[in-house]
Parts: sequence; structure tokens; C-alpha cells
Amino acid sequence: MVNLSTTADDILTCARTLIVAGGYNGFSYADIADVVGIRKASIHHHFPSKVDLVRTLVARYREDSKAALADLALQVSDPLEQLRRYAGYWEACIVDATAPFCVCALLASQLPVLPGEIALEVRAHFRALSGWLVTAMESGVRTGEIRLTSPPHVEADVFMATVHGAMLSARAYGDPKIFGVVVGAHMEQMIAPLRRNGENICSDRDRKQSL
Repeated sequence: MVNLSTTADDILTCARTLIVAGGYNGFSYADIADVVGIRKASIHHHFPSKVDLVRTLVARYREDSKAALADLALQVSDPLEQLRRYAGYWEACIVDATAPFCVCALLASQLPVLPGEIALEVRAHFRALSGWLVTAMESGVRTGEIRLTSPPHVEADVFMATVHGAMLSARAYGDPKIFGVVVGAHMEQMIAPLRRNGENICSDRDRKQSL
């Protein structure tokens, strides 16, 4: 993606935080100006409209996530461990509140009211994530590490729904530990019998990477 200025980066970072906290309609340029310490005119200079801002944010988020997942697949050959690290990343983010909710998951819940340009980027993120999960799951089935009860593309969608639903449950209960409980239980069902060893699926903070 095209490199943006430091000010544009600060605006995008702030917008992401505000979206996670209150959704697409939960913030204005005035809110960003107050947090970043700039004039609204400066925001309009970088992003003429709110649609431009959020579309750019989601596009960058999607590309960063895609690159991080590709890097994870290169660094970790074990497909089951890949899934563990993906889940572990989100658990650590929720526990330390650095990223307590996936911005694309939150925006997906608001698709009926989102501008079309943003909706396209959100859907593209889910398609890319699903594709990565399918690849990991198919590899795990071939190596005998993962057991699936449905076709890989269905299991990928179920896994995504479980992860994002666990984020929502953690927020609803006000308890970050809920995420690990929910996702851990789901992953336990995916482990092939020969790989079962009773370990905690999502508790290792060292698995946190930029996804």
C-alpha cells in the first residue's frame, strides 16, 4: 500500500480505536481532531470524507492482516500451531486491551448501514481470512493433526464465527478470559486424537504477533 504521512497514520490509528469503541457512526472528525490534536481541516486534507477515511483504514487493516498471516504460515509449519497462534494473538489483545475487537468484525455487524465502498473492503477481509484458514485446515487434515467434521470452507467460517463471537462474549461479560474459554473449547474439538495432550490452546502470550 502507499505509504502515508505520520499525521495520516495517527488519524487512522485514532479512527480505528473510535470505531472499535463505538462503531462507524460513533465518531466524527471533531472527535479525531480532539484526540490527535489537529484541526478538522487537516483531517479533510488527508481524507476528504469519512468514507475515504474508513475505507482506507479497512484496506490497510486487510492488507496488514493478510501479510501477517502469510508471514505466520512461513514461520510456523505446523498448521495446528498456526491456528493456535492466530487465536493466541487475539486473546492477548483482548486481555491487555490493545485491540479488544476486530475492526472488520465490528463493521461487519453494521454492513446494512455502511457505504458500499467500505462494505467491499470488509467483505474482502473476511474472504482473505477464510482462505488462509482453509489452507491451514486442509494442511492439518493431510498431516493428521486436525480433524474436521465438515468441508474445510465450512469449518473456516465456523472458526471465524467462533473467534469473533468469543470477542463479543468477552465484551458482553466484561471478562477477557471468556475468549480463551470459548475458542479453546472449539479448537479442542478440532485436534486429531493422536495430537491431544491437554495443553491450553490460547493462553501463551508469547504467541502474540501482528495479525
